[in-house]
Amino acid sequence: MPSLKRKVEAKPEAPLKKQKSSQPTRSAVSILKDEEPAFPRGGASVLTPLEHKQIQIRAKQDVLFEQSTGKKVRAYDSEDEENEDEEPFEEETGKAKTKRKLTTNGKRQNVSGTSRENTVKIEGLSYKRLVPGSMVLGQVAQINRYDIALTLPNNLTGYIPITSISDKVTAVVETLAAADDSSSDGEGNGHSTDELNLRSVVAIGQYLRAYVSSTNGSTGSGARGRKHVELSINPKQANYGLKRGDLLVNSMVQAVVSSVEDHGVVMSLGLEDTTIRGFMSSKEIGDVRKYAEIKEGAVYLCLITGLSSNGNIIKLSANTERIGNVKRSNFLTDAPSIDCFLPGTAVEVLVSELTTSGLAGKVMGLLDVTADVIHSGAAASGKSLEKKYSVGTKIKGRVICTFPGYEDKKLGISLLDHILGFTPLSLQSDDKHVSPITALPISSIVEHARVAKVVPGFGVFVDLGAKGVRGFVHISHLSDKKVETVSETTGPYKLGTIHRARILSYNPVDGLFLASFEQSILELQFLRLEDVEVGQIINGKVSKLIVNAAGIGGVLVSVTESISGLVPEMHLADVQLQHPEKKFREGLSVTARVLSIDLEKRHMRLTLKKSLINSDAVVWSSYQKLVVGMQAPGTLVNILSTGAVVQFYGPVRGFLPVSQMSDSYIEDPKQHFRVGQVVNVNITSIDNAENRMTVSCRDPISFGVLQQKKLAELKPGAKVDGIVSEKTAEEIIVELNDSGLKAYLPFEHLVDGSAAKCLAAAKKVRVGQGLQNLMVISKNEIKRIIRLTNKPSLIRAYPSGGLPASLEELTVGQEVSGFVKNIIPAGIFVQFAGDLTGFLSVKYLGDDVSGMPDFGMRKQQSISARVQSIHHSQNRFSLTQKPILANDAGKNINSTDFQLTDRALSNPIDGISASIDDFTLGRLTKVKIVSIKETQMNVQLADGVQGRIDVSQVFDSWEDIKDRKHPLKSFNTKQILSARILGVHDSRNHRFLPITHSNKAPVFEVSVKPTEQTEAELDILTLEKVQQDSLWLVFVNNIAEDCLWVNLSPNVRGRIRIMDVSDDVSLLADLASNFPIGSALRARVLHVDSANNRLDLSARSGASSAMTTMQDLSIGMILPGRVTKVTERYIMVQLSEQLSAPVHLVDMVDDYSTADPTTYQKNQTVRVCISNLDLPNKKITLSTRSSKILSSSLPVKDPEITSVGQLKVNDVVRGFIKNVADNGVFVTLSSSVTGYVRVTDLSDSFIKDWKSQFQVDQLVTGKIIAVDPLLHHIQMSLKQSVLSKDYQPLLTYADVEVGQVITGRIRKVEDFGVFIVVDNSTNVSGLCHRSEIAEERVNNVRGLYEEGDAVKAKVLKIDLEKRRISFGLKASYFATQSAQSESDDNDNDDGGGIQVVDDSDDDSEELQLRNTQVDVRNVGELQDSNALLGNDDLEVDLEVDVLNDTVSKKQQVTKGLDTTGFDWTGGMTNTSQNVVHSDPEGEVQPQKKKRRKAELKIDRTGDLDSNGPQSVADFERLLLGQPNSSILWLSYMAFELQLSEVSKARGIAERAIRTINQGSETDSELLNVWVAYLNLENTYGTDETVEEIFKRACEYNDPEEMHSRLASIYIQSGKTEKAETLLQAMVKKFSQDPKVWLNHATFLFDTMAAPQRARDLLPRALQSLPKHHHVDLTSKFAQLEFRSVNGDAERGRTIFEGLLSTFPKRLDLWNVMLDLEIKAGDKDQVRRLFGRVTSSKLKAKKAKYFFKRWLEYEEREGDAQSCEKVKARAAEYVRQQVTDKS
Repeated sequence: MPSLKRKVEAKPEAPLKKQKSSQPTRSAVSILKDEEPAFPRGGASVLTPLEHKQIQIRAKQDVLFEQSTGKKVRAYDSEDEENEDEEPFEEETGKAKTKRKLTTNGKRQNVSGTSRENTVKIEGLSYKRLVPGSMVLGQVAQINRYDIALTLPNNLTGYIPITSISDKVTAVVETLAAADDSSSDGEGNGHSTDELNLRSVVAIGQYLRAYVSSTNGSTGSGARGRKHVELSINPKQANYGLKRGDLLVNSMVQAVVSSVEDHGVVMSLGLEDTTIRGFMSSKEIGDVRKYAEIKEGAVYLCLITGLSSNGNIIKLSANTERIGNVKRSNFLTDAPSIDCFLPGTAVEVLVSELTTSGLAGKVMGLLDVTADVIHSGAAASGKSLEKKYSVGTKIKGRVICTFPGYEDKKLGISLLDHILGFTPLSLQSDDKHVSPITALPISSIVEHARVAKVVPGFGVFVDLGAKGVRGFVHISHLSDKKVETVSETTGPYKLGTIHRARILSYNPVDGLFLASFEQSILELQFLRLEDVEVGQIINGKVSKLIVNAAGIGGVLVSVTESISGLVPEMHLADVQLQHPEKKFREGLSVTARVLSIDLEKRHMRLTLKKSLINSDAVVWSSYQKLVVGMQAPGTLVNILSTGAVVQFYGPVRGFLPVSQMSDSYIEDPKQHFRVGQVVNVNITSIDNAENRMTVSCRDPISFGVLQQKKLAELKPGAKVDGIVSEKTAEEIIVELNDSGLKAYLPFEHLVDGSAAKCLAAAKKVRVGQGLQNLMVISKNEIKRIIRLTNKPSLIRAYPSGGLPASLEELTVGQEVSGFVKNIIPAGIFVQFAGDLTGFLSVKYLGDDVSGMPDFGMRKQQSISARVQSIHHSQNRFSLTQKPILANDAGKNINSTDFQLTDRALSNPIDGISASIDDFTLGRLTKVKIVSIKETQMNVQLADGVQGRIDVSQVFDSWEDIKDRKHPLKSFNTKQILSARILGVHDSRNHRFLPITHSNKAPVFEVSVKPTEQTEAELDILTLEKVQQDSLWLVFVNNIAEDCLWVNLSPNVRGRIRIMDVSDDVSLLADLASNFPIGSALRARVLHVDSANNRLDLSARSGASSAMTTMQDLSIGMILPGRVTKVTERYIMVQLSEQLSAPVHLVDMVDDYSTADPTTYQKNQTVRVCISNLDLPNKKITLSTRSSKILSSSLPVKDPEITSVGQLKVNDVVRGFIKNVADNGVFVTLSSSVTGYVRVTDLSDSFIKDWKSQFQVDQLVTGKIIAVDPLLHHIQMSLKQSVLSKDYQPLLTYADVEVGQVITGRIRKVEDFGVFIVVDNSTNVSGLCHRSEIAEERVNNVRGLYEEGDAVKAKVLKIDLEKRRISFGLKASYFATQSAQSESDDNDNDDGGGIQVVDDSDDDSEELQLRNTQVDVRNVGELQDSNALLGNDDLEVDLEVDVLNDTVSKKQQVTKGLDTTGFDWTGGMTNTSQNVVHSDPEGEVQPQKKKRRKAELKIDRTGDLDSNGPQSVADFERLLLGQPNSSILWLSYMAFELQLSEVSKARGIAERAIRTINQGSETDSELLNVWVAYLNLENTYGTDETVEEIFKRACEYNDPEEMHSRLASIYIQSGKTEKAETLLQAMVKKFSQDPKVWLNHATFLFDTMAAPQRARDLLPRALQSLPKHHHVDLTSKFAQLEFRSVNGDAERGRTIFEGLLSTFPKRLDLWNVMLDLEIKAGDKDQVRRLFGRVTSSKLKAKKAKYFFKRWLEYEEREGDAQSCEKVKARAAEYVRQQVTDKS
C-alpha cells in the first residue's frame, strides 16, 4: 500500500544528489563525526568543506535560473512532483510558508525566522523512498527454497536471496554448487539439499533488520509496475556504520550464530573490528526456536544487555519479552553518534508536531523522527492524535526505517504496541487470542464493512468486525469503475457507510488488512492458488495448447487471470485422442478437477477425464485419511511387468500388483492396460507412516466373508476337489468346490515324472473337467493365492510327516520329500508344504549328478533327501542325499559357520597343537596345502581348521621366484610347509582380525617366508610403514581398465597405472597375458596417502617413472601413453595423471592415405613421440608416426612439416581439409602449418555447388603456388592441370567431331530419348533420340535405361551455335570397333554391345558388359518384370544393387525360358510408387548402383547362340566360366521351376551357396541366392522349411538384412500376419537402427491400414534410439502422415510444428515440410511456410535459396502479382541486411 502522508513545509535547502550505489554509504550531509562533539563551541560547522562547496554550487544554479526565467526555484519541486501521485494527503506543518533569499556567501536564510528544526516532513515508507542503502525493520512472512519474503512497513514486501542471509549459508551454497559441478562429472560427494533448509536459519514471524540492496526489476506491467525490492540481513550490511563506540546497552544489533556452545551461542556482528564478538546465553534465546534446534548461520535481531570490561564481548538477548519491555528500560538513552539509531532500536521521543497524517518529534533533542498515519496508531484506533498525545510529551517508539536520500538525518518510527513489544498482533475471539489471519482468513468476504476513516484521493479505512485490526481499501479497489476521489461527508464511501468487502492480504507489521469493494473481486471463485483445493471441480477456459515433438503434450486452462492449470496429455480424455487440437480450441470453456497443487512452484495439474470428474468417490489426497477397503478411481501412470503405479490426487499413489489386476491370469499387463487409463481400485493394504499403499482391481464384494473364512480354514496338506476354469501356458486354474476359491496347479505338479510326461498329462486336462484328491501345498492369504499339487510322492509323504510344513516338524536324519524351488551353483533350494524351504548343498548331492548341468534337476521336479542340520535361531535347515555319519549330524554345511562342539583339535598338522587356542599370533606351526590358486594357497592346520597363504607371504626376494608369471607353480597340493600365523583373514575387507575365542572356525592368515620363520618378533606390514621411493616385491591381484591392483602384503594393496607397468610398451597391449593375476613385479612407491588408504607404485625404471609434469618433457622424447578418447579426427592420449594431448591425423602415420583414428581403441596403450612443446601455452603435440617412434627406414610418403620454411613453390604435398569456408578451403599440412586454397584453385572445371565436393578431414593433394614465411601464409592449388604434367584438358563442344565415339553417362531419361553427358568434359551433353537407340523400334525408353547408366555413343550431328549434339547408340555404329576389341580379347561376339565406363574407382578404367544384346521387342515385358521385382514396401534408403537391374533389364530379355513370373529378389529393387523416401522434396530419386568389374565380365565358354541358354548343359557350361554369378544361378533355378522341378531348383540353390566364393566382392552374390532360396521356399515349401533356410541365411549374412528381405517376401506374397510378427521381432532385436522402426511404421500405415499402431511406435523408438536419431525419425514419421493414404496430414503438420519450434535452425526440416505442403497443394499453407522461413534469422546464402525457391513456386503456381510480392520481400531482406551491417 502506498504510504499515507501529507505535504509538509518545504525544507529551506535543496537535497544533495541521491545515492545511486547499492553499497552501504553514509549520508553526505549532517552525519556527526565520531571525533566531533554534538554541540561544537564557537559556532563551528559540522559540515565538511566539500559539503559547503556543493551547497554553493546549487545556490548559484538557482540564481541563474531565476535571472533567465523570472521564476523562483522551489527547493523540492522535483521531489514533490515525483511523489505527487503517491502522497496525496501530506500537509505542511509550518504556520506560514517560509521565504528564502541568498546571502552573500551563497547560503540560504529563512526570512520569516522559522527554524529549520520545526520544518520536518511527516512521511511513511514507499517504493520511491526505499532506495539502496536504506535500512528497514521487517517480519519474516514466507520461507521459500532459495529466498525469504520479508514483510515491511506500509504494505511493502522485500525478498532476501539465499546468498544475502549470512556468510555461513553462503558457504554452504558454494559447497553444494561445487558438489553439483563434480556430480555432473560422475563424482558426487553425497551433499544433501537438507543443508539448505532456511527454516533452521530464520523463523516465520521473526523480526529482522534488513538492508536494501536494490530496487530494480519491475514486477508489474507498464510504467506503474511495482519494483522488486532485494534485501540483505547479513550483519555486515544490517550493522553497517556501527563502530565499537556505538555498541551501547539497550541498542539493537543483528547477529549471526557462529558456533553453538554448551551454555550459549557465540555470535558474529559483521563489524570491521573482528575482535568484537557477541555471546547470547541459552536463557536469552527466546521463543523463536528451542536451544537444541539452533544451528550455525541462524540470524537474530538482538538487544545489547551488557559489555565486557575490554569491550570485546557483547552480551546479547533475543528474548522478545525482554526486548519488548520498553516502558521503563531497554530503550536507548545515550548515544555518541546518530549511527546508533538503526531500525529495531527503541527510543524516547519528544513530540513536536501532531497532524492528521501523523506526528513528528525529536530524539535527544537532536534527531528528527516521524510516524505516519499507520504507525502513529491513528489508523487502527480511529482517534485523533491530539486526543492521544500532546506536543511536548515524551513517548516510546521503535525505529522502523531510515531515509538516506535526504540531507538531514531522519528516521521513521512506529508507536504500535506489537512493534514496540516485538509480539504478534492477536485478537480476542471466544475467550481466546487468535491471529488476525485466523479470525479473517485471506479471500474471505466481510458482509458488513463500515468506513471508519477517509483519506481523500487515496482510500478509506474500514472496520471489518475484528476489534483491534482495521482494513484499508485503496481508491483503485473501491469499485470496478474508476473513482476519482472520496470524501468524508459525501459520496458512496463517506464515513459510516456499509459495504461488502473481500480480504486481499494482511500486513503483520502495519497490523492492517488490505481489502476490496470491487464486485468482480467479490464474485471470483478463487482469489489465490491457496484457495483451490485438491480434488475440487473448477471451470475454466483453454488458453494454450502445449506442442512437443510427439504432437499435443497438454493443455493450459485459465481459471482466473492469475490462476491457471496444466492438463497433461494423458488427462485430456478417457480415451486417447488422435487429434486433440481439433477438440480443444483456445477460448473453449471446460470443466476440470484438480489433481495436485504445488504451492512452492505455483503449479496446478488438472484432469478433463469424465470418469474422474463425474466420480462421487471420496478424493484420496492424503494417506492419513485412507483405510483398507476404500474404493476410488485412479489413473495408471506407469505399467511394469510386476504391476502398475496408480495415481490419485496430490501425492497419493498406489501400487497395483499384477495378481490384483484381474480375477483371470494376466501374463503381460501392457497387453491389457495402457498408461493414462482410469481404473477403479480398492485399498488392500496401507502404511500411513511410510506413505505406501497397495490397491486391487478385484471386486471386494466378490470375495465375501464366506470365502475369507474358507481361505483361513484351508491348511497346507488339505485334500480338495475342483473344476478346471482356465488353462494357461504353464499352469491350470482350478475353482475349488464348496468355497469357489481359485487355486493354481502348475503342469509340473500333475505327475512325478519327466517334463515331457508332465506336459502330456497337461494336454489331457480340459476346461470344465473335474479334478479330485488335489493337495494344498501352500497359500498366501494377503494375495489370495492357493497352490496345489497332484504329485503322488508328495501326497503319499504328507500323512507320515515326510512333507513338513514347519521347522518344528523336522528332526536330523529325517527323510523328507519336496520339489525343486531354485537352482544355484552352490546347490538346490528344496520347497516343502507351507513355503518351508531347505538348502541342499552341492557337496551333499549324489556323486552321479554333481557334475551335470543344473545337477540334472529342473524347477518343480520332485526330490527326496535327509535333514542334515537344523538351525532354529536362523529359521533354516540343510539337506543331504549322502549317508549321514554320526559325527556329521547337526553340522552346518557352510564352512564359515562350522560349529565346534569344543576347542579341541583333530589331527593337527604339526602334531603338537591340542586346541585351537594354541594358534596364537606369531606361532610357528605346520600347514598342508589343500589347493593352489593364482594369488593364494589354501592350507589346512587341522581337521576343520583352514588357513590361507597370500602369494606376497611366500618369497623373500625377486631372485627366489622361478616362474614370475605363475609364482606358485612350484608348489604342490598335500605339501607340508613351515608357517607362521599372522592373524585371522576377513574375506569381506581383506584385513587381519584379532584372534578371538569364537565358536566359529576362523580362517588363519599364515606366512611361509623363510625370513619370518627366524625373526624373533613379528612385524606386520601396514600402509603407514610404506615409504616413498622404496622398492617392493608386488603381486598382481586384479586387472582394471586403467591400472593393475597389486598386493605388497595381505592387507596392503596398491595400484600401478598402465603407463607405469613396464618400459616395454608392446607388453601393455595384452595385460592379461603378459601380467596375469598372481604374477610378480618389482615396483617403486610413487605416492602414499594413508588418510585415504591410497598407494601408487610404478614398475618402470626410476627415470621414466618420475615424469609427471610438462617441464620433464622434451621434443623427440618417446613415451608410452593410454588412449582415452577416439574420434574421427584425432585420438587423445594420456601420458600421466596430469598430462594428456591429442594425436591429429597429420601426426598419426607416414602415409596419410592410411590415417584412420578408428583403428585405435579406448584404453589401448601406444607409443608416442613429443613432436612439439609449447610450455607458455601448455600445449603438447604428439606423433605416432613409425618414422618417429620406431626409427623406421621405410619410405615416408608424407614427411612431417615443422615450419613454413620447409615448403617451396611447386612442392606437391598432401593434407587434410581443416575448414570449408565461403572463400575457399583450408588444408592442414601439419599440426602447425595450414595451407589455403582459393575457390578458383579447387578444380579445372566449374562446380556449381563446390562445397558439397569437399568435407572436413578429406585427404587432398595440392601444389604449393605461393609461400610467405613472414606472414606464415601458404597458398595451394588442387587443380589437376597444375598437379599433373600429363593433364589433358576437358572436352568442350568445339572438341567433339561428327563420327567420334565417346563414353558417357545417362543424365536424364525421357519418353523421346535419353540425354547423355560426355565423360571428362566441361559438362558437354546431347540427346540420343529413341530412333537412334536400337536397330528396331523402341516403345519404352525408360525400360532400357536409367539415370546414371554408363554408355558408349557415336556423335551423329553437332550444332555449335545452339550447343546441341545428337548421339547414336545403335549396335551397328560400333560393329567394327567392337569386333576389333573382342578379337584383341580373344572373345567371339557377333553383335554390338554397350561400353559402360565406371568412374567410381578410376576414371581411366572401363568395364565391358558383353553378351547383353538388347531385344527391343521385350521392352514391355521388361517393364512388367521390373514392377514385379521392385515392389519393396519396407526399405527406405536401401541401395539397389546392379545385380537386380541386370536381372530385370538385361538378363531377362533373352529369348530363352521366361523367368519374369517369379520374384527372386525378395524386394531387393525399389519402385518409386511404393517406397517412402527420406528425400525432403518427396520426389523419386535415382537409386545408386554398385559397379563391379571382374564378376560382370561374362566369359563365354561354349558356343551359345544369341538367344541364351536353352538346356541344363548350356547353364552348366556358362557356370564353368562364371561360378560366382548369381544371375546365372537364379536363371538356372527359374529354368528348373518352369519344368516343375522344385526339388532340382532347391539343389541348384544349395550348389550356388557352396560354390560362390565368400568375400567382400561376392557377398552380394551370395545374398541374392539366399533371398531367391527364401522366395522359393515361401512359394513351394512349408513354414518349417522357410524357417530352416532363414536361420541358415542369418548365419551367413547380415541378420538385419535377411529379416528385412523375408518381411518383404511375406508382404509381396500376401502373408501380412507373418510379416507383422517378423517386423515386431525386428524392432526388439534391432532397436538401434531407425530404419527398422520406420519400415514397421510404413507397413502398418500402407499394408495393414493401422495408422494408430504405427504412431504408437514413435515413443517406443525414441526411447530405444540414441538422441541424435530422434529428430530425423520424428520427421520421417510425420512424412508418413502426409504420404500414406491412411495418414493424417494435419497430425503431420502438428509434429513438424513441434520440431520447428524446438529446432528452428534446422533448414532441412523447413525444406521437408515445404515439399510436403507443395505436394499437398494447399497454396496458402505453402505461402505461409515460405513467409515464416524467410522471416527467420537466416544467413544470406540460405535466404537466397529460399527466396529463389519461393519465386520458382510462384512462377509455377501463382501469378505475376504473387511473384512481385516475393521479389519485394527479397529486396526488403537485402535492405535490412545492409542496414544491420552499417
